[in-house]
Amino acid sequence: MKLSERNYKADFPVFEQYPDIAYLDSTATSQKPRQVIEAVAEYYRSENANPLRGLYSLAVKATDAYENARAAVRDFIGAASEREIIFTRNATESLNLVACSYGRANIREGDEILVTISEHHSNFLPWQILAKEKNARLKFLKCSESGEYTVEMLEKALTPRTKIFACAQISNVFGRLNPIRGFAEVCHKNGTVIVCDGAQSVPHLPVDVRELGVDFLAFSGHKMLAPMGIGVLYGREELLEQMPPFLYGGEMIEYVTLCGATFAELPHKFEAGTVNAGGAVGLHAAIDYINALGFEEIGRREQSLTRLMMREMAEIPHVHIIGSDDPDEHHGIVTFTVDDVHPHDAAAIFDEAGVAVRAGHHCAQPLHKYLNLQSTVRASIAFYNDESDVHRFTDCLRTMRGRMGYGE
Repeated sequence: MKLSERNYKADFPVFEQYPDIAYLDSTATSQKPRQVIEAVAEYYRSENANPLRGLYSLAVKATDAYENARAAVRDFIGAASEREIIFTRNATESLNLVACSYGRANIREGDEILVTISEHHSNFLPWQILAKEKNARLKFLKCSESGEYTVEMLEKALTPRTKIFACAQISNVFGRLNPIRGFAEVCHKNGTVIVCDGAQSVPHLPVDVRELGVDFLAFSGHKMLAPMGIGVLYGREELLEQMPPFLYGGEMIEYVTLCGATFAELPHKFEAGTVNAGGAVGLHAAIDYINALGFEEIGRREQSLTRLMMREMAEIPHVHIIGSDDPDEHHGIVTFTVDDVHPHDAAAIFDEAGVAVRAGHHCAQPLHKYLNLQSTVRASIAFYNDESDVHRFTDCLRTMRGRMGYGE
């Protein structure tokens, strides 16, 4: 599949500063296009005030900018209402909000929480802590060697006591797309709430929460071209209405007395304190950029580059890709090991060649233990990458063992 002619790197100032970098760590955080940077700067130049409470015109502008961003997120993920869109710092905070608010209010002793073995720690630790706190049972859904989960696997793992199932739509190690819609259907038949981590899916493919049927979806702005420090929790309105606030303080109240308080309506009861309006404006600009580009183009470019990368890697001895051999099942995420080369050494060698990759356990230590791996290297592709990035990566990979003193 041939890449389109457009040079998307021209939209990203970082590549003007570092023209020789092959940035292959977008799974950790994406680079930011000029349109997003300028939108945030313009907000602070001309609209900055504390939103939501001020009655003067500048505060109204700030409030409008913040709430317009919420409406953009609603449309982007197909939510029914802005009331279902909670702004947080990141996906981690969103998932903790669900565990601490919904989980503490609904999990009882002896209940079960089911989590996939491949989850990022952000969708793992909150449930581990909740299970210990409530004396509930934490169970794990194990994947195949290629990282596959099926609806049938989930059906067998669910019991009448399973109250929550937590899973990512796309694994940050395997890059594999999970059948979330099917998962949601069997969960709801079982009376189980499904919590989905969309951090790796929302930036790369169309996500419609009503079509998927999820109860909660969390994602981060910084992985989808937006600034760091802005994230989203989608929750079904009927569930959010029943949940107690996560944090207490300014903005999330209607009335306070010496003896008690009444809380603001959705979504504001979950947004205590001064909000990140500039980050929300940046997220809005990122959504506009993605919509203008289109997921068809994003998918075409990322799929083409992933195929090229894995095809060239398959020709290099002593390199082992984690997960499926099919590039179309990796969604731009290629995790691997090199015989006799520690992943940290590999990352350092890549860095010397101007290639930015990630090395370690990728916040998925239970998965690495399950796979009998200490750590791995991960290269991740975004639409702004090009074939030269892939070739620089594979050229370096071919020489790696030799540079470490090993023969072929």
